[in-house]
Amino acid sequence: MPHLKEVGDALGVLTICLVALLVLLGLFCILYLVYFHARIRGQGYNQLGYFSGPWIIRITFILFAIWWGIGEVLRLSLLRRDGRLLNALSWKWQETVCKCYIVSNLGFAEPCLFLIVVFLLRASLQKSVTLNRKWNGKTAAYVLLFCIPVFVLQLIVISIGPKFNKESDVHKLPHYFTRAASPKTKDDGDIALCTYPLLSTICLGLFATILTCYLFWLGRRILHLVINKGLQKRVYTLILSVSGFLPLRVVLLGLSVLCTPGGLVYEILAFLGFLSLLCCAGVGICTLVYFPVADSLALRKLQRDIEARQRVSDDQHNDTISLIANQSLPGGSIATSPGRNSAASTKRGSISFRTMDKDDTSGAFVELSLFSPSQHSSPPDSPQLLGWPMLPPAKRVPVS
Repeated sequence: MPHLKEVGDALGVLTICLVALLVLLGLFCILYLVYFHARIRGQGYNQLGYFSGPWIIRITFILFAIWWGIGEVLRLSLLRRDGRLLNALSWKWQETVCKCYIVSNLGFAEPCLFLIVVFLLRASLQKSVTLNRKWNGKTAAYVLLFCIPVFVLQLIVISIGPKFNKESDVHKLPHYFTRAASPKTKDDGDIALCTYPLLSTICLGLFATILTCYLFWLGRRILHLVINKGLQKRVYTLILSVSGFLPLRVVLLGLSVLCTPGGLVYEILAFLGFLSLLCCAGVGICTLVYFPVADSLALRKLQRDIEARQRVSDDQHNDTISLIANQSLPGGSIATSPGRNSAASTKRGSISFRTMDKDDTSGAFVELSLFSPSQHSSPPDSPQLLGWPMLPPAKRVPVS
């Protein structure tokens, strides 16, 4: 069986690699969003402005995910095993880093991440709100407002909670309720191991419960409106990932207080808790950022192809009309009558035919006004028809 410190270091290296992938994915999606927004505004595709409306909130979601990932890296004891860094940071400062990690990630980054998911899903039910320029600012303000209670609770647990662990206090709480860093061990020297206070995990669990219930209700309304199977799968994936991975993280962090900090079981539980939220953040970035932008760009390309096909169809239609206008019908030959070969007659789109008898003598003209029939396209005494029968041979009027 490998040494416990080696397993913890391996999980720490794997955590750093996964966070690096998350950062690369986030930066790529940010550039993709900026490119999409610039193309929409530059080329005047107003119809796609609805999909480009919440681009600032999407970027904010990615930035919160990156912030959370960096916090998960900073909590690792692997980075503090360097001798120079360990000498620069006393155990007290390392404990402060662990406390800041709890307040930053569990009290701010994670609640903001899931609140943004809720607001983006809620915006899909409102057809015109995201077109408003003030929507992004209002949404950011609401996210911060709803995050304040969780942030304040985490701050109280970290700052005031340790005071209840004093020996003289009658209502003494067990240390794992408020402890953000475990004391130094024999093997680790002066390294502080970041832990998850049980009260902080309970606060996050209450928030996750309320958010999950609201998300199920919101997702049910969205699924009633979605008729595309691909979009239905995306909504199902997003709702199940948020409603599944967030409670799973809370359970894993809650179980970690039963294990010795730095031990094998503790490191596995902490890594699985990190992995669950990493999967949730990755699914959120792909579902709420990448796929909508990719679909919108594909829709823009489809619109451009339709316009090109329409132009080709119009050209073919004009060529067909030109061919009909210069081709004779069976039993007749095209002829031009005096005064009918003018630009005005061509503009009206009328065609004159001369019928031929058996002795090849010329007959009368019959005019067919194909496109824009008017009263000037035929003799005054003729009926207003596209074509009419010729007079009998005995009554035929000679044509001058």
